[in-house]
Amino acid sequence: MSLPVLYATHRQILLRAGSDSRFEPGPAGGTLETFYFAFGDRDAYVVCDLPDNESAAAVALTVNAGGGATVRTAVLLTPDEVDAAAKRSVDYRPPGA
Repeated sequence: MSLPVLYATHRQILLRAGSDSRFEPGPAGGTLETFYFAFGDRDAYVVCDLPDNESAAAVALTVNAGGGATVRTAVLLTPDEVDAAAKRSVDYRPPGA
């Protein structure tokens, strides 16, 4: 499961098409959790429930390629996923160390 937040900017499309110009993630195997319009740098915030990060990337690539909106994506993590990540051991050496 992947829970991406899609940040969209599409002022011109919104002015021409109205608020019915919404995204539906069904073809990517997902469901739309929430869709909000917003003031500020982004015009819309969309949370989808998608099968995996590959599906989230496919959605973002498709929307961006369509030219009607610019999408940035942030994948949300559950508290359990963060706890599991914190318990993992990773070998890391900073550059120049």
